[in-house]
Amino acid sequence: MTGADLKTGREQKGWTQQQAAEKLKVSQPYLSLLEKGVRRVPDKLARKAATMFGLSAAKLPVDAGLQSVPQGNSDAVAADVASLGYPGFAYLKSKRAKNPAEVLLSALSATRLESRVAEALPWLLLQYPDLDWDLLVSAAKLRDLQNKLGLVTCLARQLAEHRGEHDKAELLRKQETTLERSRLFLEDTLCNDSLTQTERRWLETHRSTEARHWRVLTDLSPEHLSYVA
Repeated sequence: MTGADLKTGREQKGWTQQQAAEKLKVSQPYLSLLEKGVRRVPDKLARKAATMFGLSAAKLPVDAGLQSVPQGNSDAVAADVASLGYPGFAYLKSKRAKNPAEVLLSALSATRLESRVAEALPWLLLQYPDLDWDLLVSAAKLRDLQNKLGLVTCLARQLAEHRGEHDKAELLRKQETTLERSRLFLEDTLCNDSLTQTERRWLETHRSTEARHWRVLTDLSPEHLSYVA
């Protein structure tokens, strides 16, 4: 979270610096320094401010930094997207919300995700297009995940277009263009490294045009997503 995010959240609430400082239990001069960017916003305070100001989860701090995010698994990713509001897993017990960029990178790093969990990934970008794309793309490139991220971004953009959310679709299209420049020639699966050779051959033939373009072996497409309507 930046100082500008703090200031925006405070102003959206209609609070003065003094009022916000009292609610955050910090001094007004200290809050002023944070808003000006003179001091870094501590993670604990950032999480408190995000909740208090009603800021997007994309402003939440990443505990260990995106480059250190561990590989996810189906249960962990399902719980994480549920905490961010994904309707498909609304029945799961709520946990502390994470930054959606952290959740997405963890999921894309997984060697095996259940299909119902992989289907939630475009929703993350559709719901939180305001995440820190520079950090996300940089971290994805370090793990050779840009093709997977490119496909998920493409699917999210198509869903935004389907919903008539043109500003969101344009933002996602720009990120697609950025990822296009670093597209890998190596083919990969969408978090399903256990595919048999027979399954791989079938997907090579039956995958969508978008999946073929991004060189990802998956049958995931917009019309198969439960939240497309």
